[in-house]
Amino acid sequence: MEADAHNRAARARAEIEFALDQGATTRLLLDLHQRGEIPQRVIHNDAKISNVLLDEVTGEGLCVVDLDTVMPGLAPYDFGDMVRSMTGTAAEDEPDLSQVEIRMPLFDALARGYLESAGHFLTTAERAHLVGAGQVITLEQGLRFLTDYLNGDTYYQTQRPYQNLDRCRTQFALVKSMVRWEDRMTRLIQTL
Repeated sequence: MEADAHNRAARARAEIEFALDQGATTRLLLDLHQRGEIPQRVIHNDAKISNVLLDEVTGEGLCVVDLDTVMPGLAPYDFGDMVRSMTGTAAEDEPDLSQVEIRMPLFDALARGYLESAGHFLTTAERAHLVGAGQVITLEQGLRFLTDYLNGDTYYQTQRPYQNLDRCRTQFALVKSMVRWEDRMTRLIQTL
């Protein structure tokens, strides 16, 4: 951002300001882990629907793929990435931010399914921060897109100008939607 080697920071000023204001969100899960409230576990680190093979007839999950990302981490990271990648209303690079919102019925189904399978081993703190994990991981992905945009689109492939900036904006809009729905999402998790 400070180097601005590609003269792109001016176009991303609002996104940079938003990112700089998110310090507490970026540290949420790491701070809990450092205090010993959330344990380290083996996690997937790329938990999204495209990394699950589905039965063509029944639609049921057969197995998880893309296992090169499996390593130690925090269980809420995987849940957060599922929230990020599965509950939004728009494509990851949607330029019309009015189209970006979290779909609560999908969040409800995701939370129910996840807690049905993983709820028995999650700690109270892990469970209590699942909603925040969606915000953390979505913000992180937005920061990755913003960084790549500022660095000249060297990591994520693009098919059009400003695509990584649009991706960043979409992720940040999804974070804002999660914040708006946070109370309802938290109440849902508490009832499961």
